[in-house]
Amino acid sequence: MMLVEETTVPLSALPVTQFKDHLRLGSGFADDAIQDGMLESFLRAAMAAIEARTGKILIEREFSWTLTLWRDCQSQALPVAPVSAVIEMVMINNARDETVADAGSYRLVPDMQRPRIEAVGGVLSPVPSGGSVRIGLLAGFGPDWADLPADLGQAVLMLAAHFYEYRHEAALGGGAMPYSVNALIERYRTVRVFGGGRR
Repeated sequence: MMLVEETTVPLSALPVTQFKDHLRLGSGFADDAIQDGMLESFLRAAMAAIEARTGKILIEREFSWTLTLWRDCQSQALPVAPVSAVIEMVMINNARDETVADAGSYRLVPDMQRPRIEAVGGVLSPVPSGGSVRIGLLAGFGPDWADLPADLGQAVLMLAAHFYEYRHEAALGGGAMPYSVNALIERYRTVRVFGGGRR
């Protein structure tokens, strides 16, 4: 299985000014924007870390997910949440020929923890032997920073501030997240249960 980010978070969606306020950086100077590139990189790093920890996509963007078999021929859980649309499903045979699956043969079942695609009136299109299926997804809470739940937005600012404060440190004890950030994101973490055991 492989998840690929097809589009990136645009700079316009990042709360650089809000982050400056959070850091209490001075304003009104001729060189106000001199640190903007660095602040943007810390915000992106904090978002990536929180997305990896929670499985939640914060700012809406497109992904493609490729797998070689269905876990269940009638329904397949998706690797991230929330998902607002399945853009396409493409069957790829072992000769790398691509066939777009009929959009009427499946539907998206939205869920904040485990969204999934579900067959309509039967089973999902079979994955070609020796081939794969590529699913295009639109995932995220929304296209703008204001679409984020307040606690996740605060967690990003706090973690980005942590990265900023320790930007000159070579090591930070194994990369553990600050307790306050963990407390804010804990309820968004997905608990996966397979065969009666947690994973």
